[in-house]
Formats: sequence, structure tokens, C-alpha cells
Amino acid sequence: MKNLNNLTDQQLIHLYLEGDANAIATIVMRYKDKIYTSIYLLVKDRYLAEDMFQEVFIRIIKTLRGGRYTDEGKFVSWAMRIAHNMCVDHFRKVKRIVTIKTSDNRDIFEMLNLSEPGIDHKIMSSQSRDKLGKMLDLLPGDQREVIILRHYADLSFKEIANLTNCSINTALGRMRYGLKILRKMMTEKQIAL
Repeated sequence: MKNLNNLTDQQLIHLYLEGDANAIATIVMRYKDKIYTSIYLLVKDRYLAEDMFQEVFIRIIKTLRGGRYTDEGKFVSWAMRIAHNMCVDHFRKVKRIVTIKTSDNRDIFEMLNLSEPGIDHKIMSSQSRDKLGKMLDLLPGDQREVIILRHYADLSFKEIANLTNCSINTALGRMRYGLKILRKMMTEKQIAL
């Protein structure tokens, strides 16, 4: 039996369409943290983010079963676009302004660490995330969104530009100015992250 974790997204989709339910479960687990964190940072509500995360994969499954997915080797970008569009639709329905807040959830990169950090490291890391989160909340919405999509969702600037309906240069500019403001805040408050 093949280890499904070693297969590409395209191979897993093919297996799923042939009837292997474990293949879609593998894809969900592969991108769970990235997609959920991106949704949560946009909607700022854990329960709503969980519901939307499930809805993203329901839509993905319906699209796959309906034969409407075109395999271009960009599954995660496609899934992230679905998630982003769901968030935008949600805010249109409730007629609220989209704001982004950082999460207390662990970073994807922390999960890759094979050794368990000590309690002192966990406390310092948690405090640093809290400080950074508060500073991110002070940024203009468009700059905050680009920083979160780049650093938390690990999207390329091209993907960010597509998701936010702006040019790559605009996305780069928003990132540059957002980081510049964050650096200034850190310097002024002498915050060590």
C-alpha cells in the first residue's frame, strides 16, 4: 500500500476521484493549518472559521465530483481562493468592514520542529505573537491583509495580488509599507520579538 502523504496533490485528487476517500482526507490534513489560519485571521471568530473551513472542503469536494476542477498543479492556490472568497462573501452578507487579526494558534513552522520546546520558549513565543498581533491590528487593513497572507498563509505575491484584486506591485508596496510601520513601532516601543 502506498503512503498517501508522499503523493502529490494531483495524484491524491486522481485517487479520490477513483473512490479512495483517504486521498481527500490526506489533502485536508496537508492544508488544514494554512487554510484554517487564513480564514481565522480574516473573520476573527474561531467557530465561524471552523464552519467556513469545512465549507471550503465541501465546495472542493463538490467541484471535484462534478468534474469542474482543472488540474493545473495549483491546488492550494485554488483552495485558498475559495477560502478568501468565502470570507469576502461573509462580510458582504453581514455588511461589516473586513478586518484582520492575528491568531493565537501555533505557526505552521513551529509544527515542523521535531523537538518539544521548553516552557520558557513557549511563554516567550506566545508573548511575542501577542505583541505582534497587537501591532498588526494597528496597520491599515490592506497592509495587514498582505502581511498575513504572505507570512501566515505562505502565498506568493502573485497569489496575493490575485486574491486581493490588485497588481503585484501594489501587493509588494503594501507589504513594504506595512513592514516599515511595524519596524517603526518595534523601535519606538523597544519590543523584542
